[in-house]
Amino acid sequence: MERVLEPDLMEDPAQALAYARADFAEVNQGFVDRFRAMFPELSTGSVLDLGCGPADIPIRLVRALLGLQITAVDGSAAMLAHARKAVTEAGLTDRIRLLCARVPGLALPPRSFDAIVSNSLLHHLEDPHPFWQEVQRLGGPGARVFVMDLFRPDSPEGAREIVETAAANEDPLLKRDFFSSLLASWTVAEVRSQLALTLPHLDCRVVSERHWLVSGRLP
Repeated sequence: MERVLEPDLMEDPAQALAYARADFAEVNQGFVDRFRAMFPELSTGSVLDLGCGPADIPIRLVRALLGLQITAVDGSAAMLAHARKAVTEAGLTDRIRLLCARVPGLALPPRSFDAIVSNSLLHHLEDPHPFWQEVQRLGGPGARVFVMDLFRPDSPEGAREIVETAAANEDPLLKRDFFSSLLASWTVAEVRSQLALTLPHLDCRVVSERHWLVSGRLP
């Protein structure tokens, strides 16, 4: 199935609200648990989250690892409004910095982060290469990289089956966007080709019935 692009930002307030209200607890906690298991030595330091959405993952990370400071980036002001509310209510404004910005061109100093994480951002990008270039630019020596996203099914029918299995009871707007995201996602083979140009030492593998994971360390 050919890739079908979707908008690169969730700027519609209704979309952002549906996403913020959705129950991603299992997936997001799984993301955090897998990150901790892969990099058990990381208990302090600076983490960059690219495409943080409503900030559920940054909140879970800093609660699990008390020495972390997170810079959480999203290009959608509507989404960051929900993130700001969540971070404030969690009492974590001193540990999570929110930044409205887009890849590429983040106004952040090079080689300044001990880890870079991202969940479900890459499929929003028409061109993935600036994303990987920013990962390379912003991660410090030995920085951990942990990027997860959906992979594209073989057919629209396969995508619909995933939506009905994973999000049967969610808001219809969220289900519509989930379907569009699956059609816009990159296959594992495509991601490996992207990495070969910039970050060939990172690993990409399937980790669930709908997700791939890129992980490893920068030189």
